[in-house]
Amino acid sequence: MAAVAQCVRGALRPRLPLLSVALRTSPRLLCAATQQKNTGQNLEEDQSQSQNEQKVEPSSAEKLLAEEKAKLEEQLKEVTDKYKRALADAENIRQRSQKLVEEAKLYGIQSFCKDLLEVADILEKATESVPKEEIKDDNPHLKSLYEGLVMTEVQIQKVFKKHGLLRLNPVGAKFDPYEHEALFHAPVEGQEPGTIAMVSKIGYKLHGRTLRPALVGVVKEA
Repeated sequence: MAAVAQCVRGALRPRLPLLSVALRTSPRLLCAATQQKNTGQNLEEDQSQSQNEQKVEPSSAEKLLAEEKAKLEEQLKEVTDKYKRALADAENIRQRSQKLVEEAKLYGIQSFCKDLLEVADILEKATESVPKEEIKDDNPHLKSLYEGLVMTEVQIQKVFKKHGLLRLNPVGAKFDPYEHEALFHAPVEGQEPGTIAMVSKIGYKLHGRTLRPALVGVVKEA
């Protein structure tokens, strides 16, 4: 038995230094492990913090994008409104220009027509001045002259009508200040006050617009 115990002590003796070394180095290993653990925790905290920052940053970016979107939408609305107003103005100008062109076509001959009215008045007076009792076959020259005047007057009225120029001979009609010019007012038996009893000078309208008012005498109350 003594011999066996001695053998065991002999076997353990070379291992005792290793065990002591392991015990001496274990605190260092523990510190290293602790540091690694702390480092891992710090890394996790940093990662979680960066993730939180990443979560915050997109929200602020989205806010900026939303604000920029609202500004752009407002600018688009303003530009669209200006564009629509510009189109409306252009359309109004086009319509006014077209109306002016049409009126120029219709009433461009207004001055020329006024000059021709004087010729028509002279023809009318000439035919009225010829004594009707003198127009007979035994006076062929006067008869031919009278017929020529009548034919000329009829032809000129056809030309007037072709170009939209119409006569105003409003005997018996109601007085209209836009178409008639009153020379006098007088009571006339059997006629309603305010009506036209006599036409001193024929008036004319060009395409519905009074070119020359008729000169008339108006009935008034007695």
